[in-house]
Amino acid sequence: MRRLACLLAALLCLTAAAQPAPDATAPRLVPDTLAQRALACTGCHGKEGRAAPDGYYPRLAGKPAGYLYNQLLNFRDGRRDYGLMSELIAPLSDAYLRELAGHFASLDLPYPPPQKPTLAAPELARAQALIRTGDAARRLPACTACHGERLTGTQPGVPGLLGLSRDYLNGQMGAWRSGQRRALAPDCMAHVAKTLTEPEINAITQFLAGQAMPADPHPAAALPAPAPMRCGGLQP
Repeated sequence: MRRLACLLAALLCLTAAAQPAPDATAPRLVPDTLAQRALACTGCHGKEGRAAPDGYYPRLAGKPAGYLYNQLLNFRDGRRDYGLMSELIAPLSDAYLRELAGHFASLDLPYPPPQKPTLAAPELARAQALIRTGDAARRLPACTACHGERLTGTQPGVPGLLGLSRDYLNGQMGAWRSGQRRALAPDCMAHVAKTLTEPEINAITQFLAGQAMPADPHPAAALPAPAPMRCGGLQP
């Protein structure tokens, strides 16, 4: 029921741009601004896009605009499979989605506290090694090669991995593995998710969700070096 309520509220606001112009003589009770329309997204994604408390809907605030825009296109165009999002943004233009992405990218808001890991130290250490150095024998790049040394993302199109719940991270890795979530080819994250074992994914998500945000939580200005593999999702 909560997801249905989210969809109905969001449809009313986000599609306002597609409605006929109101009578100029009628009183305007609500300002017709992008910030006002974006309130529809916060019904599911949390106040100001900070993420929902149930861990299912991710944070939007402060993510790179190119990444948010790409994900909106992926939902609208069928590369990501979640009916509520797809139906919500189906009638919206590329230009409007880019504006919406820019709005949330511009928000600079505090992050939630980290989640305490439940795994033993050796398992977390192995996860940290995969995150920091990867596994060349399996063609697994380090997470930091794309998501930045601080793991806070890189401009213009790579999201941060910190400040997200363990449930959300696990859900996305599972979606990559199953094909429910896809990106423009070549889909490098699908390769990463399918190459990692389930215990490795569990350890990695526990490690990431257990890290406090660094002093500078913003995305890095650019990739630290050329991308370690071809990745369609890196296109802004």
